[in-house]
Amino acid sequence: MSIQELQHIVIVGGGSAGWLTAGVLAAEHSAHAGARLRVTLLESPDVAPIGVGEGTWPSMRDTLARIGVSETDFFRQCDASFKQGSRFNAWVDGSEGDHYFHPFVVPQGYGEANLAARWRQAHPDAAFADLVCYQPQLCLHGRAPKQAGTPEFAAVSNYGYHLDAGKFGTFLRRHCTDRLRVRHITDHVTAVTSRDNGDIAALQTRRHGAIEADLFIDCTGSQSLLLGQHFGVPLLPQQHILFNDSAMALQQAYPDDQAPIASQTVSTAQAHGWIWDIGLPTRRGIGYVYSGAHCSDEQAVNALHAYLRRTGSQHDLPTPRKLSFQPGYRERFWVGNCVAIGQAAGFLEPLEASALAMVELSAAMLADAMPANRAAMDIAAQRFNEAFRYRWERVIDFLKLHYVLSRRDDSSYWRENREAGSIPLRLQELLQLWRHQPPSRYDLQRIEEVFPAASYQYILYGMGFETDYGDGRRRSDRPELADACFAETQELTRRMLAGLPGNRELIAHIQRHGLARR
Repeated sequence: MSIQELQHIVIVGGGSAGWLTAGVLAAEHSAHAGARLRVTLLESPDVAPIGVGEGTWPSMRDTLARIGVSETDFFRQCDASFKQGSRFNAWVDGSEGDHYFHPFVVPQGYGEANLAARWRQAHPDAAFADLVCYQPQLCLHGRAPKQAGTPEFAAVSNYGYHLDAGKFGTFLRRHCTDRLRVRHITDHVTAVTSRDNGDIAALQTRRHGAIEADLFIDCTGSQSLLLGQHFGVPLLPQQHILFNDSAMALQQAYPDDQAPIASQTVSTAQAHGWIWDIGLPTRRGIGYVYSGAHCSDEQAVNALHAYLRRTGSQHDLPTPRKLSFQPGYRERFWVGNCVAIGQAAGFLEPLEASALAMVELSAAMLADAMPANRAAMDIAAQRFNEAFRYRWERVIDFLKLHYVLSRRDDSSYWRENREAGSIPLRLQELLQLWRHQPPSRYDLQRIEEVFPAASYQYILYGMGFETDYGDGRRRSDRPELADACFAETQELTRRMLAGLPGNRELIAHIQRHGLARR
């Protein structure tokens, strides 16, 4: 086994995580003629996908292109729309007009000048994101991120997607089985058999008997059938940092088929959590994420219905579906010949839509650094575990930042989120640094950071964080360059608003005519 090439990979579990992983692995290793590696996806007929997780990062464009998907087909079959970032309402103090943006476009001139210092010095009354980036205005005006003639996956303004998660899984399954030679088995796993060295030898199933493989990918969701249950790798709970463990989710129809489609995820803070609002072409997906220790289910439902009434829903209010989760991640993600991806590896909360992005990162690293044989697998596992422990910790820091900076005082939920005991030491140290200098590439040094320093700037300065630059300024701050960048942003904003169609307009064009292939 130690010198034999890997020949067969079995992915256990479907949904977005399983089929995304299958697509990335197959496109790289098994879909071409003469490939020696086979990919099989095994899923239970009785386990339905969760059906939420409707937001992606711009990285999804690269992932879909990598596996050979048509963006036109994706829009048509997944009820997809464009996402250009997130809008945060009522997170700072809950006052009237309290909002800011975390756009997907980095600030104009980012890395060339100290934009934050010049903003605070010369434009303290302007919103930071509006001054340094054109994208918030595109969101406010419901603009699409490209024109009808822009090819598939190309962008005028950087974008990800909103999508129907159930339809997305079906779309990926069809593509993987029809185009990428992924074998699909629907059956129940009844037992796991092991080799003498502790590796998984085979999965016993009801109808297909023993299914053997060289590498097993656990995409079985929070039950973590292989990594958690078989190997006993514990979940490292993070609820002492990120309090939310519940969500009430529902779908809401538009008042008519011409209603505008939001260009961003809208996140609205509540007394005990926050509400997501995602616009798809045919409906909105809405949910209240909250802490069960601070809020009852009944309170959550009442708050969700109150939000619907405030945002224009006058007809019958749907009954939400409750989702429960334990925020945390596995102590290890790769053990022996088993790798966990998706919720089998961990889940924190829906804020900033990191779940699908972590699936993409995991599948990409596994595909790119696939060990040739069992002898190389332990080395690959060590590197994978180190990389993803770092990434989970960075996601925790970034999500916690939103809560730490809030000045809301309407409940113990928000006050306890600011207590030092709930803030990771690594985030406390960064906040101390950022009291005197803006976030930079020196603070986040990995080549593939989950969130770049620009994202931290958008959150910090969107929520009113103060950086004290002292009496003098550094020669490298270059205020004249910052001023030029601000002017360029305003000109880009004017041109983008004039030249880009509305979200619904472009999506309707894609439905009728499609996009040009690159």
